[in-house]
Amino acid sequence: MQIKQVAVLGAGVMGSGIAAQVANAGIQVILLDIVSKDTDDRDALANNALKKQLKAGGFMQSENARLVVTGNLEDDIILIAEADLIIEVVIEQLDIKQSLYRRIDALRKPGSIVTSNTSTIPLANLVEGQSDNFIGDFAITHFFNPPRHMRLLELVVSDQTRPEVVSRINRFFDEYLGKRVVVCKDTPGFIANRIGIFWLQTALHEAINLGISVEEADKLIGKAFGIPATGVFGLFDLVGIDIMPKIADSMAATLNDDDAFHTVAKTPALIEMMIETGYTGRKGKGGFYRVTRTEQGKLTEVRDLTGDGYRAIAKSDLESIRQAVNGDARLLISNSDRGGQYAWRVMGRTLAYAASLVPEISDDVASVDTAMKLGYAWQYGPFELIDQLDAGWFAWKLAKEGESIPDLIRYAAHTGFYQIIDRRRNMLGHSGDYVTIQQNPDFLSLTDVKLAGTAIESSNAASLWDLGDGVACLEFRTKGNAVDSDLLRMIGSALTRVESEFKAMVIYNEGRQFCSGANLAYALDCIDSNNFKEMHNFVSFGQKIYTAMKMAPFPVVGAPSGMALGGGCEVLLACDVVQAHAETYMGLVEPTVGFVPAWGGCKELLLRWTASSGGEQVTPEIAGRVFDIIAAARPTGSAVQARSSLLLQDHDGITMNRERLLADAKARALKMVEDYTPSSVRELDIQGVAVRESLLSKIADSAAAGTITEYDQVVLKALAQILSANGENRRVNEQDLLELELGNFIHLTHEAGTRARIEHMMKTRKPLRN
Repeated sequence: MQIKQVAVLGAGVMGSGIAAQVANAGIQVILLDIVSKDTDDRDALANNALKKQLKAGGFMQSENARLVVTGNLEDDIILIAEADLIIEVVIEQLDIKQSLYRRIDALRKPGSIVTSNTSTIPLANLVEGQSDNFIGDFAITHFFNPPRHMRLLELVVSDQTRPEVVSRINRFFDEYLGKRVVVCKDTPGFIANRIGIFWLQTALHEAINLGISVEEADKLIGKAFGIPATGVFGLFDLVGIDIMPKIADSMAATLNDDDAFHTVAKTPALIEMMIETGYTGRKGKGGFYRVTRTEQGKLTEVRDLTGDGYRAIAKSDLESIRQAVNGDARLLISNSDRGGQYAWRVMGRTLAYAASLVPEISDDVASVDTAMKLGYAWQYGPFELIDQLDAGWFAWKLAKEGESIPDLIRYAAHTGFYQIIDRRRNMLGHSGDYVTIQQNPDFLSLTDVKLAGTAIESSNAASLWDLGDGVACLEFRTKGNAVDSDLLRMIGSALTRVESEFKAMVIYNEGRQFCSGANLAYALDCIDSNNFKEMHNFVSFGQKIYTAMKMAPFPVVGAPSGMALGGGCEVLLACDVVQAHAETYMGLVEPTVGFVPAWGGCKELLLRWTASSGGEQVTPEIAGRVFDIIAAARPTGSAVQARSSLLLQDHDGITMNRERLLADAKARALKMVEDYTPSSVRELDIQGVAVRESLLSKIADSAAAGTITEYDQVVLKALAQILSANGENRRVNEQDLLELELGNFIHLTHEAGTRARIEHMMKTRKPLRN
């Protein structure tokens, strides 16, 4: 039975976020909460939650909110009778949940699935006293906040859960909601929170014990361990300081007396005081951090852990801070200063705790690592971190500090938790033997492809890999996957190689960003050395390579995830088809650094918008649409949003699950091979006089309204020159448009305003409004 309608019961931050993600999958969802007592609108809680999700970005596009039907649990609970999946996300009180389950069971249709988003109550307790049919259709599906972006879904089932229910849950949350489903055992906190809450509580207590400040702690427990910049105290603020004691108390009440969690479970007096006074984090008056407004602008302050109130962020003189910022974890935790001691006590104990929990919470270390990476956004899981430190050294360090050594770490001491055996990744089992890590057969991992073979061709900028079945994969490998001359040469070489040896090519990488655009450092160096000829040659060469990619005699499929900006966006515009991860953010953002798109961005958008109007005439209206998209210089908020600007087209695909992206792109490429017809050069009739007049009028109006700066006007006039064919009524081909892009791009490189924008962006990562 396909899941066509979902009901979410409970419209808090998590419930409404889950409802938004279901709507993002194109599925109708019912969102119900209790009746509001503070207003005549009985559906106020659900309605307000929906508005908050729209504001917070829970929807990939605002139109998706139309798929959410709101109501309340008294008047509208009958609506769940048509739902194929019912997700309970109400308050973490067992009696309230069980009472609701009885109401659900009386109304739901046969075969419907019921799940709970609980993170603290065991499944066995939840279903106690429920009907056999209910128990057979029930599971725990634990999301992480925010549900749209956090890819982990922890699944807990019982021996009585029907196999077909497990299969349907896996497929739906994987394919439609884009989650990596990790099966957990029915233990308190499951995997990620069992370790993550211990980690946070340890970090809190040890900071107070050792006199470590908030800002010191977040630097020490950060980059060196692959932990996001929020660190520990930033994460407290994000989650909600008032939430943490509730989770800790719940876990402490259900864990065995000898569990190490009890050593850090107590809520410090400082936290109790902050909660009482409304300092609960980002949702309150402030948390461990707060932002205040002064005459000089916004000021970020930190909570003083040893006294009252807030103070300005202070620079630390700890040597260990420098080691943390440099990213050397082993050197950091070996340092004897307060910072080194803190890093060791927090991370050493957390990693050892994680090792002590296998096989209690999971049968394999890979699942634990996956849960922490996707649930807490760690770059490395705990066992991957131990391997980086060296498992043998870590065991020695535990013994030296008088800590107990879990058996699993003793097993790993000589050979580590992970090994490559016969070109396949293996993990240490809890019995001490190595077992091959089994991947979902529907996933295709470039990491595994690279383990199994050698690159067909490779440079520092990119590599070409064989995906099998006649499909090659071009992987960008520069910093930020930015486009430089070496990468352009590799694209050209790959096109030649694929034409003679393969059927199709996919452009894909497993970096955080697909491509950050052209290499700005190179552009700045050319400007500073007055080497405008070299800059001209670089842009011209890029146009040649991108055109060759577009005209290739075989299918080229772009498979992006994350940012695809500037030249990276233009890579995708040159592909035959794009199979994009849903969380792809595309944009022609060149104006933010004082440029105009010059690798076909203006050309491709003109072609697409003109074709969408059904003709070949570039009118002021069509050119105005393209102008507005490029002038805004903003990346889209999702792959779905990219369609509204025609950066993606109707024939392009969207994959919800990041781990399915490469397989989907390969399948798309193979499907295109049989009847493939290469692209041909197209022509347009540009009403140049009218277009130029219209665009210059737009610029003048915006300048008069104060919405654009003085240098914005310079850049946008160059853009108007391109889109209006220099203000001439004429028929142009694609090469003509590329020459217009090139000429106006090089003109802007001579402007001091462009140099200032590039330098400012490189220093601050923010655009200069000059």
